[in-house]
Amino acid sequence: MPRINSPAELETLRQDILSTRDPDKPCITLCSGSACQATHCRKVAAALELELEKLALKDSVHFRKTGCHGFCEQGPIVVIYPEGVCYLKVKPEDIPEIVSQTLIEKKIVERLVYSDPTTKERVTHEEEIPFYKNQQRLVLGPNTKIDPKSLEDYLAVGGYQALTKALFEMKPEQVINEVKAASLRGRGGGGFPAGIKWEAARNASGTPKYVIVNCDEGDPGAYMDRSLMEGNPYCVLEGLLIGAYAIGSNEGYIYVRQEYPLAVENVTSAIRKAEECGLLGKNILGSGFDFDIKVHMGAGAFVCGEETALIKSLEGKVGEPKARPPYPAVRGLWGKPTNINNVETWANIPLIINKGAAAFTSIGTEGSKGTKIFSLVGKVNNTGLVEVPMGVTLRDIVYKIGGGIPGGKKFKAVQTGGPAGGCMPESLLDMEVDFDQLTRAGSMMGSGGMIVLDDETCMVDFARYFLGFLADESCGKCVPCREGVKQMQKILTNITLGKGKKGDIELLEELSEVAGNSALCALGKGAPNPVLSTMRHFRDEYEAHINEGKCPSYSCKELIAYYIDPEKCQACTSCFRKCPAEAILGGKGLIHEVIQEKCTKCGSCLEACPARFGAVRKISGEPVPPSISEEARTIVRKSKQI
Repeated sequence: MPRINSPAELETLRQDILSTRDPDKPCITLCSGSACQATHCRKVAAALELELEKLALKDSVHFRKTGCHGFCEQGPIVVIYPEGVCYLKVKPEDIPEIVSQTLIEKKIVERLVYSDPTTKERVTHEEEIPFYKNQQRLVLGPNTKIDPKSLEDYLAVGGYQALTKALFEMKPEQVINEVKAASLRGRGGGGFPAGIKWEAARNASGTPKYVIVNCDEGDPGAYMDRSLMEGNPYCVLEGLLIGAYAIGSNEGYIYVRQEYPLAVENVTSAIRKAEECGLLGKNILGSGFDFDIKVHMGAGAFVCGEETALIKSLEGKVGEPKARPPYPAVRGLWGKPTNINNVETWANIPLIINKGAAAFTSIGTEGSKGTKIFSLVGKVNNTGLVEVPMGVTLRDIVYKIGGGIPGGKKFKAVQTGGPAGGCMPESLLDMEVDFDQLTRAGSMMGSGGMIVLDDETCMVDFARYFLGFLADESCGKCVPCREGVKQMQKILTNITLGKGKKGDIELLEELSEVAGNSALCALGKGAPNPVLSTMRHFRDEYEAHINEGKCPSYSCKELIAYYIDPEKCQACTSCFRKCPAEAILGGKGLIHEVIQEKCTKCGSCLEACPARFGAVRKISGEPVPPSISEEARTIVRKSKQI
């Protein structure tokens, strides 16, 4: 691509690209994000390219390997345009049928379309699938339409129009005022108004000034930033350029987890191509504005998602937070004014500049504008990335988009905000999701993790898991986090082991108050949230563990046992054959029994026992019935022989 020296040249290039693209020409898109790569989308791509070549269709059909489509559990995903026919869980061997039936014969391959898990209704077109049609995909939308390695694709969907507008039609102060008017709040977890942050960095004394993209999301199950960086890196670069122009920065950094190799690959490719054509570097578009970007790979420390710890890591020091003020906007990277936003925040900037603050604020609630991307995972039928307007209810996310709870089980809670988030019970399902509502309910928006739990989840054990994660990831700099979180984890572990004692709940509350009020950074301050929210909404479970030695969810291994009812046992040997620990006595015609000393409590016996017999029981908080006698075990009851 030639160097672009002016807005006019950029627009001419865009029109040239569009003139060569027939909207009626068949186009096959294949989701090629990390999730689909894990389910062998590369093999699907190879099979598709081979089939198109074999049938001499390469010139008449366009094939595009795109970023993440969001419906990750259904990958690899193939969408055929202009019709929008969507095929899920595509395998290489499906390709000849897709090409012959859909591309050539214009017929649908029914077995590959979406099937509603409840109604069994089949849905052919992408926009009609409940997972997609109940979203508002303003930021994620281009992921399904562009090849992340193609600058031409990004220009074809309007890329760099916002940058041109900012550089040639707006002064830096006007850009900042537009972002302030849009009320854009940081999508990385803190929810601080981006425009105010930018203004502070612009007004701060000292040069040079720096801008940073935080792509170090470390929440278990969260991958919003990764998917944006993998699928639409040019959008993030454009947002960063606009922010740098507004703040007065000529140098930026993208801090990305080393565990995100595809994101690193795609953004590095985007930077190189942008530099080659004059959209990065010196005198961008002939505006006189210079800007360079460097990619820095972090070593995977969760605490480096916190902005001051990230800055220290970027400086080559130990990644640990420091007290604020001064804030990074005043004294950040190498002691200079620095603005940090996460990937999703930067990706919203081109939308705001192109469409205006009024259009952006028309979406959302009074205190939270625009859309938010969530990683919807856990015990829900449809998992993946969802983008919804601020103010949508948890119920709509879980049931309209997520499709409800699988296996006929009941909804119990949804955790928002990652490891330092809180758990919302069924009584709060109709709560609107925005920054302020979640905080008032004892949780947080965080970067957008959302884990759905069913009625088989022990809330004490759930809190224990996340406290363990946070204890491991604590940098250890401050005592409230280093010692307080560890002590909370120890108490929770004892409770799940049946070693809880009276006063543990009150001690957890006291430790939570100390850590929440005096920890140095958000990791320590937010660590009590899983504990406090589960104690607030599920206190009876804590009390049952401590007072009765019972796990109401039959989940904590030390508090459960498996027992075979001799009156229901049909001596079919199903459980006997499935037990990996050889912990079942029995045989053909012999009543079975679990040897408690050998049982690993894996549940294989319960799964193996035929439902019509129901002989295996899981019990908690009650004594295991005594062993049956050897004489009784060896009696063959003819009526129960198979």
